[in-house]
Amino acid sequence: MRIISGKYKGRRITAPKNLPVRPTTDMSKEALFNVLNNHFNFSELKVLDLFSGTGNISYEFGSRGCESMTCIDGDMGCVNFIKKTAKEFDLNITAIKSDVFKFLEKHKASYDIIFADPPYGIEQKEFEKLIELVFENELLDEEGMMIMEHSKHTKLNHMTNYSFQKNYGGSVFTFFEFEGDDKETEDEDENES
Repeated sequence: MRIISGKYKGRRITAPKNLPVRPTTDMSKEALFNVLNNHFNFSELKVLDLFSGTGNISYEFGSRGCESMTCIDGDMGCVNFIKKTAKEFDLNITAIKSDVFKFLEKHKASYDIIFADPPYGIEQKEFEKLIELVFENELLDEEGMMIMEHSKHTKLNHMTNYSFQKNYGGSVFTFFEFEGDDKETEDEDENES
């Protein structure tokens, strides 16, 4: 995996093979950040990265100037790898070992962007619970955006605060914003050819 833009553009990151992860592909990541570029000034963002795995998404935010990122993962190997990599790149990332659902239930801070990349194999109702916890516990800033990465078999467009989704090959990014925000009028499919 590599950082695709910003201060560390082109830098490769090699995670240990024994980590239980499925990193977001470079193509999907580039497409995601093309969307975010149109909505946010990265230097002002406070980001929460759930099921952060290797920290791939947070490094991208950090490379683009984001100064506050919090990574949550249940695997200590992932958390240690994120801490080590953040130190190497001099990025302000706080990595916490926690069950994501328990973290969301107890946490009080709010964020501009919440990115969640749960294991594709979890049940539909667990995806839905993640979204509900974020909005019910007011963890997302009013002008903020939640992004859920999932497979095309998971459908989330019926959820409250659904805004739009983008498909990239086998991955889907579904975006959630507070009701009343400007909505994009249609979902888009994009191929990774």
